[in-house]
Amino acid sequence: MLALVDCNNFYASCERVFRPDLQHRPIVVLSNNDGCVVARSAEAKALGIQMAVPYFKVRALIEQHQVQVFSSNYPLYADMSQRVMQVLQTLAPEVEIYSIDEAFLDLSGFQPDGDWTAWGRQLKQQVEQWVGIPVSVGIAPTKTLAKLANYAAKQYPATQGVVDLTAPVRQQRLLALTPLREIWGVGQRLSQRLSADGLADAGALAQASIPWIKQRYGVVLARTVQELQGQPSLPFAQCPPPKQQIVCRRTLKQKTNAFRWVRAALCQRVANAAQRLRREQRASQGIMIWLAYAQADTHHRGSITASTALTVPTQDTRQLIAVACRLLQQRWQPERWYTNAGIMLFDLSDPTTAQLDLWQPSRLNSPLMQTIDAIAERGLGTVQFAVQALPSACQPQQQHQSPAYTTAWAAIPTVK
Repeated sequence: MLALVDCNNFYASCERVFRPDLQHRPIVVLSNNDGCVVARSAEAKALGIQMAVPYFKVRALIEQHQVQVFSSNYPLYADMSQRVMQVLQTLAPEVEIYSIDEAFLDLSGFQPDGDWTAWGRQLKQQVEQWVGIPVSVGIAPTKTLAKLANYAAKQYPATQGVVDLTAPVRQQRLLALTPLREIWGVGQRLSQRLSADGLADAGALAQASIPWIKQRYGVVLARTVQELQGQPSLPFAQCPPPKQQIVCRRTLKQKTNAFRWVRAALCQRVANAAQRLRREQRASQGIMIWLAYAQADTHHRGSITASTALTVPTQDTRQLIAVACRLLQQRWQPERWYTNAGIMLFDLSDPTTAQLDLWQPSRLNSPLMQTIDAIAERGLGTVQFAVQALPSACQPQQQHQSPAYTTAWAAIPTVK
């Protein structure tokens, strides 16, 4: 028995926790540089604001309906996510964190007081009371059916945010009402192929022959069908699998051909990725830089990449910045106007088993890096390397960012 707990409109809900005046008011959250809409409250969705639409295209609609706009505040969202997951870990025997706003709960051997719907509503009420984030709960014998149940919990208000699909008759009834594209792992393109083969809805897919599906569409969709038939084929992982790579890429605030500003932006990406690397308790033995450019007087666009392997694994920001700067220097083209900069750390490994160089000091578990991370995590500010410094004109545009309510002492709300 599994449950999927999914936070509703997570980024928008995080902003609303500390702004009770925004209850029932439409909210949108913008991407880096305030470029596109990446999250919408239910009220904003009802206005027809689409996901990933550029902000300038819906600015008039936003102003007309007095939609509250926020820049992305990822430290706040990460902290609120951690609080939600901590509550879930007190309510279920095992928890698999699937994403920043979703988690699977393994309920095998767990017997609630009353039925599963009542238990789900109690969980929902407790998360909302303790953290302030509304959630939906789907309960079923497989992960794919739990996803389907959660979809129904959001789709149909009469469910009050909780759907129990433990009974096969309820599974079949909901599958017959569900479009193929709403099944976890199917999507729009695959649903069109399935429809062309005569599978009109999720109910038809669930009744399809698994050998035929495997032969025509592959093992992945065959596992999905098996899950829709109530047979678990996706294992429960209490600990997420270790990352194989870490990518950090963002658009520059404005086009530039100034080497020092592109270098500063690139080094900021390196520092962010290195911090994530240490948080994941991984070390990197390879780095790739990526630059996008656009000619100033033409529509020509392109990209530049460069990569290298490191002699020994590292998680030290200083060493990674030095390598990234060297790669940038080698591939720099002064005639280009650059619009985006990013890096990828690859060939990740467990630092406790890394093969070190006997003739060089280890850059693993550096006391300096531990101190920098501790300062950031305690909300005392951010320590940067000098090469990361950007002028105000080149800083990412975040005109609507909310305070760091939960990670900075100076941003704690005051009551007057």
